[in-house]
Amino acid sequence: MSGAERYAHLLATARIRERPLFSLPRNFSELELQARWFAGEFGRSFTGTAGEAIEIVQFGTWNREAGPDFSDAAVRINHEGVLRGSIEFDLADHNWEGHGHATNPAFDATVLHVFVESGGRTFFTRTTANRQVPQVRVDPATLSAGFAAQLPLARPGRCQAPLRALPEEKIRSILEAAAQFRLQRKTRRMQQLTELHGPHEALYQEIAAALGYKQNKLPFTLLAQRMPLARLRAQPDDIEAVLFGLGRFLEMPDLATFAPGTRRYLRALWDQWWPRRAALERLILPPRTWRLSGTRPLNHPQRRLAALAGIVAAWPRLTRSLGKDDPAPARKFFLALTHPYWDFHYTLTSEPSPRAMALVGLSRLTEIEANVILPFQQLQGRNVWPEYAQRPARLTNRRLETGAARLFGDDPRRLDFLRTVAGQQGLLQIYEDFCLQDDSDCAQCPFPEQMQRWV
Repeated sequence: MSGAERYAHLLATARIRERPLFSLPRNFSELELQARWFAGEFGRSFTGTAGEAIEIVQFGTWNREAGPDFSDAAVRINHEGVLRGSIEFDLADHNWEGHGHATNPAFDATVLHVFVESGGRTFFTRTTANRQVPQVRVDPATLSAGFAAQLPLARPGRCQAPLRALPEEKIRSILEAAAQFRLQRKTRRMQQLTELHGPHEALYQEIAAALGYKQNKLPFTLLAQRMPLARLRAQPDDIEAVLFGLGRFLEMPDLATFAPGTRRYLRALWDQWWPRRAALERLILPPRTWRLSGTRPLNHPQRRLAALAGIVAAWPRLTRSLGKDDPAPARKFFLALTHPYWDFHYTLTSEPSPRAMALVGLSRLTEIEANVILPFQQLQGRNVWPEYAQRPARLTNRRLETGAARLFGDDPRRLDFLRTVAGQQGLLQIYEDFCLQDDSDCAQCPFPEQMQRWV
């Protein structure tokens, strides 16, 4: 039995209750729910409001015109033939009527209406031809913490004492098994996205999300979903302008207020964006989608968008590097990304930096490798575990610190256990599977007893 299988068995026998220890209210925005629907996180098989079996055969694409949210989708009702058309995603069932969809011909090709909240009375989703559209209700409570939950640091848990008494080799074995389990889970997610959108689009979407880091994972995911890789690369000279335009970063009314270097850069982007703006207007991110407060200057989304544009522009070179057993070419690809403007600017309004800054530094690259590149390569049939296990960790975050505090407290070995990517990923998996799923403040969590029986 592999380490991942042993950890899966441990998790299956734990019987942890579903209510998390930190029961924080979570208000998902409609955009985030749509993005996670598109990513397949609600699943592909549903029971409709009328009891019918509904299968999503193709999630389609983000709609660029007036009408439903997703076009070119395909669904199967009651295991019969495939219906092709559009999918509309609303927060409430009555929004179909409230938003005027029933009288709008643009919604006549809708094959599925997805909603979150159900009103006090029954609503029928009908088109202008009085055709009833099947409905599916989804539950956001089934989603994971998602696009970066903000969790407080915690006091040491009940497992701190038994962990301190265990030999170092046994603790490392537990962390390694949890890391293998996590790698397999990320690989399955990549497989799911690949089945939905193809390998290149899946890789592109996941790299974009990783560039967004925790604060801006959602808007980067939305951009990648709304502007697919193939469409973006169809006009290679406009890649950067399209991304900045869709990101709502080219709506500055007066270029004269910017420094000369920034003015020239924006002028060039605007000249490329303007001819395409009308056709893509519906895909532009809504105002206030970006989270800028608390973002480190090097992680500002404008810099990360420039990095994404560079990655897309050199996509064939990236995919060739990922096909090699040696990780060096892929690492070199990311670390060699440069930009004449963004190498020296944090934002469009910042003063130029006297020294060049990496578009994708080692810390961000390590995260991209762990969460995207290595799962993608494992899906392609390569054994990436040795590389995953030995890769030095270069970054910590609030969730890691919280998990380390609960499991290890002030154990002096704590830092040693978390020096590798695998150690950190294993800790995160245990924290999510046990700490966040326990509703007894450690009193009834089975992990301390489970790990003492670990062999």
